[in-house]
This record gives sequence, C-alpha cells and structure tokens, in this order.
Amino acid sequence: MIKLYGSDFSLFTGKARSYLKKKGIPFEEVTSTLKVYKNFIIPRTGVRFIPVLQTPEDQVIQDTTVIIDAMEARFPDRPMYPSTPKQRLVSLLLEVYGDEWLVIPAMHYRWNFPKQNERFIYAAFGSMVMPNAPKFIQRFLGKKVGAKFKGFVPRLGISEKNIPALESSYERLLGDLDDHFSEHNFLLGGKPSIGDFGLIGPLYAHLYRDPAPGALMREIAPNVCRWVERMISDEPADGEYLENDQVPETLLPILQRMASEQLPVLLDTDQRLSEWRKQNPERKDVERFIGMHTFEVGGVEAERAVLPFSLWMFRRPVDFYSSLESTEEVDQLMSDSGFGQALQNGLENKLEKEKNIVVFAE
Repeated sequence: MIKLYGSDFSLFTGKARSYLKKKGIPFEEVTSTLKVYKNFIIPRTGVRFIPVLQTPEDQVIQDTTVIIDAMEARFPDRPMYPSTPKQRLVSLLLEVYGDEWLVIPAMHYRWNFPKQNERFIYAAFGSMVMPNAPKFIQRFLGKKVGAKFKGFVPRLGISEKNIPALESSYERLLGDLDDHFSEHNFLLGGKPSIGDFGLIGPLYAHLYRDPAPGALMREIAPNVCRWVERMISDEPADGEYLENDQVPETLLPILQRMASEQLPVLLDTDQRLSEWRKQNPERKDVERFIGMHTFEVGGVEAERAVLPFSLWMFRRPVDFYSSLESTEEVDQLMSDSGFGQALQNGLENKLEKEKNIVVFAE
C-alpha cells in the first residue's frame, strides 16, 4: 500500500492527497508526528518538508510535483496532464500560481486573523506533533511549532502596508474563480489537471479549512467551495478535458492576474539568482532565500524574500513551451494572458532537484 506522510492542515499535503484521490490510487495517510519526523521523514529525505510518499517497494519521494510525476508514470491510466498544447501549458502555469503565489493569501489569512484562527490552528499543530498528549500540552506545543510558520509571513512580503491590496486581489481572484466554476467542474472541463492540484493546496488547507478565510470563501465564492469539495472527495475523476484544446475564456482573468503580479517576481528572481551565482561560483546547491526584492500588488510596493525554488517550478511551463515544434497554437493565448514575451525569452538559470535539494543543472 502506498503511504502518504502529511497533515490535515498542510498546504502541500492537500495537493498530494487530492491528486491520489482523483487519480483513484489507493493509499494510507500517516500523520507526521514528531516521532515520524525524527524516525522516518528526516532520515529518509534529508529535509523537514511534507508530504512524503512511500511506495510498496520502499521508494521515498518528497515534493508534490515529483510525487505526482512519479505516480503518473506508475499509473498511466486517467492522466492528469492534458495532452494538447494550450491546455497543458495553462495547467502548468496555474500549478506554479497555486504552489508559489497563492501561498501569500494562504499565510496571510491563516496567521493575521488570530481571534478567528489561533485556537483552531494551534490545536491542530499540537495534535499532530503529539497526538496522545494532554490537550494543554498540545496547545503549548502547537503555539511553539506554529510560531515558526508564522515567522515566514514577512518573508512572503505580507505587511500592514500592503495587506489591503493583497486582500483585494485575493477577493477578485475568488470572484474570477467563482465565475469559472459556475460553468465548469474543473479548470479545463470534466476532470482535474495539474493546475487544479496546484490551486487546491492553498485553497483547501488554508483558505477553505481555516475559520476566517473559510467564512469568506463561503460568503463570496460558493462555486469555489463546491470545486474544493469535489477536489477533496473520495470519488475518482472520470471526466474528460474540453475538446479541441479549448481553454475557457473565464480563465483569462486568472492568467492575467498571475502575469501582472507573479511573473515580474519570477523574472526578477531569475536575475537575482544569476547575480548570486556569480558571487558564489563554488556553489551547486541553491539557498532557499537569497536576499530581498520589491514586488507590487494593486499598485502597492513591498519587499519579500527572493525564493529561487519558484524558478524550479516555473521552468516546467517554460521548458514545455520551448519543446513545442510550433508555438502558433499557444502564442495568441499567451500574448493575451501576458506571458508571451517571458516564455519566448526563457530563463537564464536551469535548476533541478538532487536528493530533495534544488541545485544548478549541469
């Protein structure tokens, strides 16, 4: 039996869990207690990140994108990557958006609404770390562990200065998604794509499940709630993608928001990483944070950490675009979305994962 090591409130566990369910892959979920981290996750992966998947043959896989690709190869039926160029490119872009950008509203709404969320979150963290401990010890441990995650909030660029702009952008995103899911069960039709799995992580584990953002989603985006519920249900997805490589027009505002907010950060990260590499020519591995840079949402500038891992994710749509024999079918859509020039120019840095660490490719 495949085992998934994770937690209920983990963003990326939500992504992997949803994939396994929609793919129809039987699995057992194991809560990542302190003991599990110490005795299994850290020794077997060398890192402290969840989820981790263990195959019946005892292969241990870390990172949701790597997990999904490994399971797609193992279970080729009911593929979750579209085979046509526009749909595949859009789904790859939206995976990056969910994984690497929607973590901003996810972390803001989890940690900056203490009255609504803290009791729920600290209890969840504590019960994960020591499930058999008394409740008061769980709450104490939950607050201690939660403080580490709360400490990432400023690094993501969330501050009093730009919170109104971030909230406005997120609420508009919910509106756009709600319009889309009023017409379609998933992003590209009758079954999820890799883009759906990118979005479900933040939109379920934090923004649907936590009390404060969950109330907001139920109030202004009921169709998004129903999509979340479809994505987390036990029922495998047996539908089909839209015919003729169709990308619904309702996805265009979402892609445009990604291009206006996240794409400049990705491109500047590529430049900053090139500078960092010149200053550290002996390094093959890439640090998780390499300084700070400015970004803008809703006309408000703020500072955030430079996160090179996002480039490893963004290389996937960039490499897919460059692999196309002809880009004629996708270029108009990418131009309308705001990605045309960036995809044509590509990225300076090529990254890969080696022993669960991001490194420069040879």
